[in-house]
Amino acid sequence: MTDTEAILHDVLGRWKAGVDNHEPDRVASLFTDDAIFQGLHPYSVGRQGVADYYASQPLGLSAAYRIVESRRLSEDIVLGYLAVDFSFTDRPTIGVNLLVLLKRSEAGWFISHYQVSRLGEH
Repeated sequence: MTDTEAILHDVLGRWKAGVDNHEPDRVASLFTDDAIFQGLHPYSVGRQGVADYYASQPLGLSAAYRIVESRRLSEDIVLGYLAVDFSFTDRPTIGVNLLVLLKRSEAGWFISHYQVSRLGEH
């Protein structure tokens, strides 16, 4: 595993734990204050939009991700392209592609851009 992948796994592991445990504020805390967030609904900017999005998700939602590609764009910017399966208790799993940009600050690594797309099977 590369350093870039380790950074992605650290942040996305905490993201997954927050999603799986239905903790929208915990998930939102992983994002920058000005993060652009695009789930499967209209986009938002900032942590509150992230918290609102995950608060609206059903209990029992869980995420399983796999890093497809990763790049270290600079010392403080990491790009991750992932395949993610969101599982529900009452409907079929949804497979999506996810692009994230992580930005390092003095407080650590945070998600500054999150964009989901459904382009087909992965």
